[in-house]
Amino acid sequence: MQRIPEVDPLRSTELRLHALFLQGTAGDALAYRRFLQATATHLRAFLRRRLSRWPDEVEDLVQEALLAIHNQRLTYDTGVPLTSWVYAIARYKLIDWLRRHARQDSLHDSLDDVDEGEHALFSSSDEAAGDARRDLAKLLALLPAKQRDAIILTKLEGL
Repeated sequence: MQRIPEVDPLRSTELRLHALFLQGTAGDALAYRRFLQATATHLRAFLRRRLSRWPDEVEDLVQEALLAIHNQRLTYDTGVPLTSWVYAIARYKLIDWLRRHARQDSLHDSLDDVDEGEHALFSSSDEAAGDARRDLAKLLALLPAKQRDAIILTKLEGL
């Protein structure tokens, strides 16, 4: 009875992508295009699982990750599995997106989410709020105009 060798799909994917990547970085445009297409497919699956609540964001993140992979292609250490390097880049892009998303969400917190018995938003006295505004104005005045404007527009006005 002849035994059929088992094929590890992860290992074969790694070997195929690695070969295409190396050929592509050596100047084979078709191999590089195939590498990017295959990598995009894997990244979509990876990001879809993690962004199930935001399916519309997946393609943008795939493109960001592919661009980062392309821009960093010369830093790839051939002794490291290519898929690990690719997924590390994708994870960093995902973390950056989640941080941006969390900051944007915090700017849009609903006032209805505050418990009736808990008025933390309005618990400071007018005097304390005035003190905070004065302190903030003093600190902002110490900054160069461009930095001050950037902070005011992004952190205070939510732009």
